[in-house]
Amino acid sequence: MVSKLIVYGATRNECLMRLRRALEEYVIGGIETTIPLHRRLIQAPDFLNGDYDIHWLERFVAGDTP
Repeated sequence: MVSKLIVYGATRNECLMRLRRALEEYVIGGIETTIPLHRRLIQAPDFLNGDYDIHWLERFVAGDTP
């Protein structure tokens, strides 16, 4: 692990807004990271609505979810 990003807020929506901004500003050079994946995750309607299960990420990465 190179780094860990933790955000907090009074509500889930506030946390998601802070996460979106933090990921936009996050820069790690010289290696591949999962930042692009996380940027995609926070745009997914299922994730934003909290409508996911333990298999959701697997389907998302495979392209089976919007």
